[in-house]
Amino acid sequence: MSLSEPEHASGSEPSAPAGALPAVAPQLRALRRRASLTLEAAARAAGLSPAHLSRLETGQRQPSLPMLLALARIYGTTVSELLGETVADRGAVVRAADMEPTTAGGWTYWPAGAPGRGMQALRVHVPYGSQGDMVRVHPGEEWLHVLKGRLRLRLGDTEHRLGPGDSAHFDSLTPHRIAAQDPDGVELLFVHTLLQSPTATLCLGPTPGDAP
Repeated sequence: MSLSEPEHASGSEPSAPAGALPAVAPQLRALRRRASLTLEAAARAAGLSPAHLSRLETGQRQPSLPMLLALARIYGTTVSELLGETVADRGAVVRAADMEPTTAGGWTYWPAGAPGRGMQALRVHVPYGSQGDMVRVHPGEEWLHVLKGRLRLRLGDTEHRLGPGDSAHFDSLTPHRIAAQDPDGVELLFVHTLLQSPTATLCLGPTPGDAP
């Protein structure tokens, strides 16, 4: 989720391979316009440059899952809607067969909740490496539960090590960082509140001087 140029604070975001996440580009543009946000305002809220957001909207770059979560919060929607997934027929129960996996920037996630709610539930596989090393700050709450593997969770200046069966519930205004501790990555259940205001701020970036 980090970019070369002054697009983001660290690293570089890979270009989208042919056929990758084909529905994202038009959805990103349509949902930004629905939220009445200019390209510049939306990019600033997400910690991106307008040039990079424009590349996402034209399909020249592939967003990571943290980036999709960021934009979903800003636009007051879900990652599923950003991806153009048709989930309107789902009721209160989400069957395992309906949880189609999606990979974005190395992260793999399965929608685990119904659309149109005040929070979004996901089952997520976080790989070992830089894509799991983003520091985020935004309004709302997050809850996670480790299913498999070991997780490094930084809340403010404190780092916690979580194993299978461990959970965390925290205010998302606390700077937080989620990373897999082991090379095989970590699998977790993840629930976060959706923002109803499309102009709510969200800051993304690496922890200065922090090793992956």
